[in-house]
Amino acid sequence: MISRRGFISGTTLSLLAPLALQARQSDTLYNGITLGRPWPPQWRSADEHPTRPPYLADRPAIVPIDVGRQLFVDDFLIEQTTLSRTFHKPAYHPANPILKPEHAWETYDDVAARTNKPANPSAMVFSDGVFFDPQDRLFKMWYMAGYGSHTCLAVSHDGITWEKRPIDAVRKGTNIVFTHPRDSSTVWLDHFAASPAERFKMAYWHDFKLSLALSPDGMRWKEFGDTGRAGDRSTFFFNPFRRQFVFSVRADQFAIQSQSGRFRRYWEAPDFKSAVNWSGRAPVAWVKADSADPNRADGGRPELYNLDAVGYESLMLGLFSIWRGETMLREKINDIAIGFSRDGFHWHRPDRSTFIGVSDQVGAWNWANVQSAGGCCLIVGDNLYFYVSGRQGRPGTADPGVCTTGLAILRRDGFASMDWLPGEGGVIRGGAAAGGTLTTRPITFTGAHLFVNGDFTQGELRVEVLDRSGAVIAPFTSAICAPVTGNGTTLAVKWAGANLAAVAGRDVRFRFSVTRGRLFAFWVSARPTGESGGYPAAGGPGFSGPIDI
Repeated sequence: MISRRGFISGTTLSLLAPLALQARQSDTLYNGITLGRPWPPQWRSADEHPTRPPYLADRPAIVPIDVGRQLFVDDFLIEQTTLSRTFHKPAYHPANPILKPEHAWETYDDVAARTNKPANPSAMVFSDGVFFDPQDRLFKMWYMAGYGSHTCLAVSHDGITWEKRPIDAVRKGTNIVFTHPRDSSTVWLDHFAASPAERFKMAYWHDFKLSLALSPDGMRWKEFGDTGRAGDRSTFFFNPFRRQFVFSVRADQFAIQSQSGRFRRYWEAPDFKSAVNWSGRAPVAWVKADSADPNRADGGRPELYNLDAVGYESLMLGLFSIWRGETMLREKINDIAIGFSRDGFHWHRPDRSTFIGVSDQVGAWNWANVQSAGGCCLIVGDNLYFYVSGRQGRPGTADPGVCTTGLAILRRDGFASMDWLPGEGGVIRGGAAAGGTLTTRPITFTGAHLFVNGDFTQGELRVEVLDRSGAVIAPFTSAICAPVTGNGTTLAVKWAGANLAAVAGRDVRFRFSVTRGRLFAFWVSARPTGESGGYPAAGGPGFSGPIDI
C-alpha cells in the first residue's frame, strides 16, 4: 500500500548541503540586544533539549522601549516581582469553520481521482496568508482550494464572514489566483516593497524547492525563480525589526542526524529575490521540537512540522505546528504551540502546552489537524484573530477528509499576564493579599505617555518611576498616581501635575503595584492616543500601515 504522501513525493529525500553561511557584521537591535558573529549562528544541528536564549542569559544593561508594547512573556524586562505569570490561550469562534469548500475547484482532488480514492475537499490556509490590506480596507485570505491544487483569494470586511468574489485573473468566474499544484504556500503583504509591482510575495513548494513569485495586487502573479533544495511545508516570513526575509525550511532526520525527526533550517536576506538558489548559501540548522515538548498518549515523539512567525509589537511571535503522531486510522495530529524571540533567531518557549489545538470529537472540523496561517494573527479591536487550517479527517483512514479554515480569538497582548489574584489558583508570591509589585530593569524612552494593558476590574494599578538605583523620582510617586481601574487594552497612567516627558532619555525603572488584577503589557507612547510604535503582526482595521503610529 502506498500512502498519499508517498504517491506525491515518491522516494526522493530532501537533502540540504551543509554549506556555511558567510559571517555578517555584529549589530545592536532596537531593544539593546547585540547580535553575535557570525549571524545567523552557524549551527550544524538543532538542539534536542531546551536552551536559554542568550539575550535572557546576558541581558542588556539598559533596554530601549520605544518600539512596541512591552510584553511579559519572559523576564527580559523584569528585575523583581511578587506577581505570578499566567499564560493564556485563544478560544475558537462559535461560527467555525469560517471558510468551507463549496465550489467545484475547491472540492476536486486530483490525486484522489487518479488513485480512485474519496476526494478531500479543501478551502484551508496552509500556511498561505491572512492580512488586512489598508489600501482597500479589506481582510484578505489566500488559501488552498482543492487538495494540493490551486491558490484562491477570499476577502472580508470583518474577518469572520468571507466572500469568494470572482476575480477572473486566472480562470473566468472563479476566485483562483494561482493554478500551479502546490503543497504548502506562503503569501506576504510587503509594506516595505521597493516597487508597487512587488507588494505581494509568494513562495510555494513543489518538487523539493520553493518557487518564488511577485504580484502588485495578490491576484496576478509573475514567477521569477526557485530556491535551492527544501522539504515540503517550507515557508517564509518577514522580520520587520531587521528588515529581513526569513525562510523557514523543512529538514528531517535524513538531512542531518536528529533523534526527533523533522526540524527547521534558517535562511535570511533583505531582498526576497535573492532567495533564488539560496544565493549559493545553504540554510543553517535552526529549531525543532525538543525534550520539553509533551507527547500525546496516542502519538509518538513530537516533531516540528512548521514554524510561521511575524513581528508583533516589540518581539517576534512564532507559531509552532507540532506533529503529534500519525496512524493509518487517523490523519496526522498537528496542533499549534507558541514561542517568542527578541533577536529573531533564538526562541523562548516557556509554555509547552497546546496554544491552538485539535478536537478529540470525531467528526469535528478540526479532529485531525490544525496548522497556522502566514501572518500568524491580526489585531481587530481589542482582540487578536488567529486563522488556522482544520482537517476533519476520515475515521479509520489516514486521509485529510474535508479541509476548512477556522478562527481562534485572544485578547490583544494576551499571551501572558503578571497577576495578583489572591485565592484564584496558582501561588501568589509574597503572601500578603494587599497587593504585589513588579519592578522593571533599567529602561529608556523618548515618549511622554505611559499606557498599560490590564484587567483591574476588582482592584487597581499604580505606578512609580524610579532612578537606576531604585530611588523614587519625584513627583512620579505612587501616592499621586491616579489609580488605574477597569479592564482595557489601552489604559493611560497619569500623575497629578506631572508629565513623563521630564524623564524621557534618562535611565529609569517602572514599579507597578497591583492590588488585584492582571497586567499584560506596558509601553510609553509619543502621543496621548497611545500608539506604540510597534509592529501589528498582519495588520488590522485600526492600522494604516505596518507600524502603529
